[in-house]
Amino acid sequence: MKKDLLRILDLTDRDILALLSSGAAWKRRAGRKNAPRPLAGKTLGMIFQKASTRTRVSFEVGMTRLGGHAVFMSPEDTQIGRGEPIRDTGRVLSRYADAVMIRTFAHSVAEELAASSTVPVINGLTDDHHPCQILADLMTAAERGKNPRKMRVAFIGDGNNVANSWVEAAHVLGFPLRVACPKGYEPAAAVRMEAHRLTGCRGDVRIVRDPAEAARDADVLYTDVWTSMGQETERRRRLAAFKGYRIDADLLAAAAGDAIVMHCLPAHRGEEITDEVIEGPHSAVFDEAENRLHVQMAILEKLVRH
Repeated sequence: MKKDLLRILDLTDRDILALLSSGAAWKRRAGRKNAPRPLAGKTLGMIFQKASTRTRVSFEVGMTRLGGHAVFMSPEDTQIGRGEPIRDTGRVLSRYADAVMIRTFAHSVAEELAASSTVPVINGLTDDHHPCQILADLMTAAERGKNPRKMRVAFIGDGNNVANSWVEAAHVLGFPLRVACPKGYEPAAAVRMEAHRLTGCRGDVRIVRDPAEAARDADVLYTDVWTSMGQETERRRRLAAFKGYRIDADLLAAAAGDAIVMHCLPAHRGEEITDEVIEGPHSAVFDEAENRLHVQMAILEKLVRH
C-alpha cells in the first residue's frame, strides 16, 4: 500500500527518528563515489505552483544522488495551467512516475492529488503544512546535540504553515513548544486540536504573546518571514502587528546558553531576524538549509523504494 507524506501527523515518532537517522547517514555518504543508488531507474514528478529555491534544488539533487531522475513541472509548462483538474494530473503522473512532489497553495490540492494518485505524494509546501522543512529542522537540532524528544523550542512570529508543522512535531515527539505571536496570528486551531487528539494529548504546546517568555531557556529559537507568499497585500499591516517579535541579540540572550537559531529561509533580514543573529555563532540556518537535501533523500528512499 502506498504511503504519502502530506503533514507531520502522517508519521509516528519512530518514523520521524528513523528518517532523521537515515538523513544523517546520507549526509555522511555525500561525495563518496561508492554511495548506494537505491532509486536507480526511478522518476520523481515535481509540480511547482509556488516559486522555490531550496525545495526544487534539494529534491532534484536528491533524486540524482539516489540514482533516479526528477522532472520539473510548472503551471506554465503543463496542462495544469490551462485548468486540467489536479485529480486527472495525479492519475496520469501515476502511470509515468514513481512518486510525485507538489509545492502549492491550498493544502486541499495536495490532498486531492494524493487521493487520485497510485504512487506516493510528498508535500513540498502548502499554505497549511511544511513537513519536509520541519524534518530538516529536527535533523539539524539533533546533529547540534539537541534531543528531539526533550528539547525546548520557541517559535517566534507568524503562526503559519511552518508553525503548524512544528505544532504537529511537538505532539508526535513530545517536546515542549512555545509559540509567541500576536493575537490573530496563532497556528491553526484545527491543527492544534487534531494534533492533540491524534497523539493522545502528548506534547506541551502553548501560545504566548511575549517573545521573551517563549525564548526563556529555549534550546531552539525559530522564526520565519512575517509575510509569506500570497500575503503581499497584507505586508504593511503585518509589519505593524509583528513589531517586537524579532529574533535579535537581546531575545537570544533569554534562551539557553547553547541555544541554536533556525530560519527556514528566505529571510527578511532586519525584520523577523537580525543580521547579527543569522550570521552569529548560534545560527544553524545554513546547516538547516543543507539538511533539506539529506532528509528528503531519506524520505524518497522510504516512500519510493518500499
